[in-house]
Amino acid sequence: MFTPQIFASILPEILILILGMVLLIVEPFWKEEQRRNVGWLTAGGLALAMLVSLLFGRPGEPVSVLGGMIRFDWFGFFFKLLFMASAALSALLMMDHEKAGRRGEAYLLLLASLLGMNLMAASADLIMLYLSIETASIPLYLLAGFIVSDERSTEAGFKYLLYGIMASTIMLYGFSLIFGFTGTTDIYKLSAFFAAGKISLPFFFGLFALLIVGLGFKISIVPFHFWTPDVYQGAPTPVAGFLSTVSKAAGFAVILRLFFVAFDFADSPTLLHSWTWTLAILAAITMTAGNLLALPQTNLKRLLAYSSIGHAGYTLIGVVAFTSLGAASVVFYLVAYIATNLLAFGLVMAFSKATGLEELEDYSGMSRRSPLLGLMMLTAFLSLAGMPPFGGFVAKVIIFAAGIQANYTWLVVVGILNSVIGAYYYLNVLKFVYLRRMPNEDEEQHPLPLSKPYQIALIVLTIFVILIGTLFAPWFNWSDLAAVNLY
Repeated sequence: MFTPQIFASILPEILILILGMVLLIVEPFWKEEQRRNVGWLTAGGLALAMLVSLLFGRPGEPVSVLGGMIRFDWFGFFFKLLFMASAALSALLMMDHEKAGRRGEAYLLLLASLLGMNLMAASADLIMLYLSIETASIPLYLLAGFIVSDERSTEAGFKYLLYGIMASTIMLYGFSLIFGFTGTTDIYKLSAFFAAGKISLPFFFGLFALLIVGLGFKISIVPFHFWTPDVYQGAPTPVAGFLSTVSKAAGFAVILRLFFVAFDFADSPTLLHSWTWTLAILAAITMTAGNLLALPQTNLKRLLAYSSIGHAGYTLIGVVAFTSLGAASVVFYLVAYIATNLLAFGLVMAFSKATGLEELEDYSGMSRRSPLLGLMMLTAFLSLAGMPPFGGFVAKVIIFAAGIQANYTWLVVVGILNSVIGAYYYLNVLKFVYLRRMPNEDEEQHPLPLSKPYQIALIVLTIFVILIGTLFAPWFNWSDLAAVNLY
């Protein structure tokens, strides 16, 4: 029976589907010069969907619905709102893209991927989880290669598709083994089977390896990161921003629910340490490789790609901690990271729109060409570096605290050392923005105009990054509530 509770549990997804149908109906009737307004419609529709969901779709006590396929709890609901807000801002940033901004199918693909990510955060069954991952991924393959006249874009889409299919297939094999040995695909029933000691360490480790291939690909951890720089550089910049933030956060949402629920080996410390220590080693390698490879980069999109790999390593510290503080720290870190990295990619979009350039040298004199953009760049990159009073600083403090609480001090030390390395190349970007001059030192003759969508998106993100760092208590409380609802 379709009860009000079931309706509330999928209300955001219903509203996203309705918005997509509205776009399909309205967009063909608009003239070519009007189709840029699809971005306004998408962003406004998602904002309205968020408001309606807050009013009528808030969860109570955690409960499984739709035959156990969906978990209706604050964890999933929090991530849904986060994804929808990020997609709305991404739609605004897409509006002024030369090739994608006037094409309604780009916004429809964005909504289709958003639908899958929402379901990823709420999935309580392996079948539903796999379907939602594919629903989120397939539109992103198309968006990455959306500009068919650009060889780099088509190459990015093709690489992302091939590697994504391979990783997804390996993960699906892991899911099938779980079902074969446990007889269930319900994530909340798997822990009872594993806790009963019916699985050997070698088999579990092999099973975990299969899962981490697919999920590691989603969050770009080493050694599954190789696609990231090429895809981020070749994909349309709004798509790269969406990939580096929302897609990665959806992957971490799955990892938190799957690992914290199914792999809770309270009575088997050997099994518990087998996967937490494996992730700890991967986290250390990931943050180190990401930051070291970012050092020589001269293209800002590639630099941000390697930076995002490093941040995946930091985020894994909270997963490795395997405590309530660890889960809450991951959720909080993702909130701060999404806002900061989306701001950074938005600034790259705005600058590229005005100049057509992406190399680091091209940012020389940017603060004189546009003091507002320079200030936003300062906010984004200092937050990425983990400096106060921005959101990235508080996020790192909390996630490092979770690592120390769980006795992973060595991993936190590695994270701190990598933060120092990261600070070097983030400050190097700001050196070009604030200290270097244009070749002719005539910045006043080369202003950087900002369109209305860019102004709204970038100002909102800048304010949000500062608010997270200064008034962080409410955001952390909500993150903690989401983490508690995992169980």
